[in-house]
Amino acid sequence: MFYYLSQLPQWLVDSGHLVLGDWLSFLRVFQYITFRAAGASVSALLLCWWLGPKIISLLKRLKLGQQYEDKAQAAGGLDARIISKKGTPSMGGVMIVIALDVTVLLWARWNEFLALTLMSVIVLAALGFYDDWVKITKQDKEGVRSKLKLVVQLGLGIFISIYLWNHQSMSHLVNTLMVPFYSEGIMFKGVGLLGMLITVLAIVGSSNAVNLTDGLDGLAIGCTLIVTFVFIILTYIAGNVIIADYLRVPYVEGAGELTVFCAAMIGAGLGFLWFNCHPAQVFMGDTGSLAIGGSLGVIAVLIHQPFVLVIAGGVFVIEAISVMLQTGWFKYTRRKYGEGKRIFLMAPLHHHFEKKGWHESQVVARFYILGILFAVVALSTLKLR
Repeated sequence: MFYYLSQLPQWLVDSGHLVLGDWLSFLRVFQYITFRAAGASVSALLLCWWLGPKIISLLKRLKLGQQYEDKAQAAGGLDARIISKKGTPSMGGVMIVIALDVTVLLWARWNEFLALTLMSVIVLAALGFYDDWVKITKQDKEGVRSKLKLVVQLGLGIFISIYLWNHQSMSHLVNTLMVPFYSEGIMFKGVGLLGMLITVLAIVGSSNAVNLTDGLDGLAIGCTLIVTFVFIILTYIAGNVIIADYLRVPYVEGAGELTVFCAAMIGAGLGFLWFNCHPAQVFMGDTGSLAIGGSLGVIAVLIHQPFVLVIAGGVFVIEAISVMLQTGWFKYTRRKYGEGKRIFLMAPLHHHFEKKGWHESQVVARFYILGILFAVVALSTLKLR
């Protein structure tokens, strides 16, 4: 919305109101993506700070907190868990989604990239909200059946991939593959089914990986902030034809507005972390983790960098792989030997380290450090080509 204020001075000049147009010329600052990104970040942070106490209070009044023993609670048998998680309000991801959507609508210039990204946030947040609702109302930590969640996520990913493939100005995002450390795109012949598959995997995989990482106070949102910082840089570069050409990365017209989205996510994430840091006053739940994870996948696809997301989100990837390895090995050994065996003391990986005696805050801080290292490697792909 604020972007369109930048058009007002020129409109007044064209209408013959030269003095008034000159007096309001300061509004042209809203044309600049950097200014609007900064405004979105600060606005989202302030909105989260304002919403936080109100939403936490409402969740407590409605008794929307988990009373069952979750995986994090079960992992605390080694003096690593001092404060019980029971009763802490969940569904706090609503705070992130509201702050993100409102600030993006205020500060960004509307285009199809924003439409696809915000649609993904809303769809996945609704799915996560329903899952959280089932968990809390039935006090069942399994929540919605995983098959139903996967169907919705796959449906979203397939819809976006087909939309991009059918859109003349966006089909190259599916038909061309960009590989880190390699400056030339790899073209697909035919309909680009491989590109569509990568698009779906990026969205579904990112959404679930962030969801699996959300198990300790501040862990998922902190790692998300690190990855989002990487994508603030990547989206700005992708939307700037001069910088993109200099760094030999794909230029995507209109992608610069995703910089405003990423900035808003950082502001909303910092605001949520204020209440989610140890000891957490609220959990984001699937409402937040599915939405922000999926949005990262969508952004990576829209700027032609799905594989860079794998590098930048290395912590999420490791967490997801730990679950797949643990589950697969357990089922294999149970079928072959009659008794399931484990690779890790507990999965996802952050609970393994809790079982080894690390304090929750130690796990979170050390995973942050790993996340920063992965982010540096991801950014290095801009020059090492």
